[in-house]
Amino acid sequence: MKALVYHGVGKITLEERPTPTLVEPTDAIVKVTKTTICGTDLHILKGDVATCHPGRILGHEGVGVIEAVGLSVSTFKPGDRVLISCITACGRCAYCRKGMYSHCTTGGWILGNVIDGAQAEFVRIPHADTSLYPLPQGADEEALVMLSDILPTGFECGVLNGKIEPGATVAIVGAGPIGLAALLTAQFYAPSAIIMIDLDDNRLAVSKQFGATATLNSADGSVVEQVKRLTEGRGVDTAIEAVGIPVTFNLCEDIVAPGGVIANIGVHGVKVDLHLERLWSQNVTITTRLVDTASTPMLLKTVQSGKLAPKQLITHRFKLKQILEAYDTFGKAATTKALKVIIET
Repeated sequence: MKALVYHGVGKITLEERPTPTLVEPTDAIVKVTKTTICGTDLHILKGDVATCHPGRILGHEGVGVIEAVGLSVSTFKPGDRVLISCITACGRCAYCRKGMYSHCTTGGWILGNVIDGAQAEFVRIPHADTSLYPLPQGADEEALVMLSDILPTGFECGVLNGKIEPGATVAIVGAGPIGLAALLTAQFYAPSAIIMIDLDDNRLAVSKQFGATATLNSADGSVVEQVKRLTEGRGVDTAIEAVGIPVTFNLCEDIVAPGGVIANIGVHGVKVDLHLERLWSQNVTITTRLVDTASTPMLLKTVQSGKLAPKQLITHRFKLKQILEAYDTFGKAATTKALKVIIET
């Protein structure tokens, strides 16, 4: 089969790899029909994810058709159309029992990280019964690819961890795909203001279309003062970090109001300064999280009902044979205006 393979910092190739086979009785083999590229894949290429070693097939998102199942798989059969979750969960360990599927002792975020992933024609899914979701009849596959990772991540790590409430003020630092996913799902809770902050005017314009009440370009260095003006000098109740670099996390520290929450989504590859000399007395909560995908069934229903339209995040489409071009396009979003790219196998 054809697969996208990571070979070290900055190096990926599309090459022929053996088609995966069943290893455990709980496995399924999925023929991937559509997949995508995540910002986390770019972090892997930068060397930010030490657990991903050269030789790994990347990708942890997609939809497809069951090709084969192990003897212990009871929920799915060959021919079933499924959504692939970015998180693999056994459903039985102590962490899974607490709903912390991201820390499953035999799973978690392993796909495209410590085992071969979904940017390929076929992928092996461990713990298939609890790591795949049946696609509803007539479902739009492209839209549902957004439910593999980006929407539950924005919702769980940003919105839920950020404790957004009706009437609250929210700032999302980073208007890339994950920040936009947080923007879309934050509106479930009717905040009074959602301020999107980015360096890219195109992404800020998209944010406005997606429901942001204000957009701020942080290039001129006055964004803290602008946020304070928009919030009567207080700062925001929830500051969501959706980039994963020191400057954006520090910005969240600067704009959060007393009693507020900083909800970190970004994947950080280097240390960040925590300014406790200012924050120690401010009753501020700082949250971190790896997505658990516990919200995926709810988000599936929300998309199917038409209350949430994740397909609007898709800007580019490619075939698997064009995946290197897709990576180049996604990685140069400032010039290509890319948000999410769909790769069809």
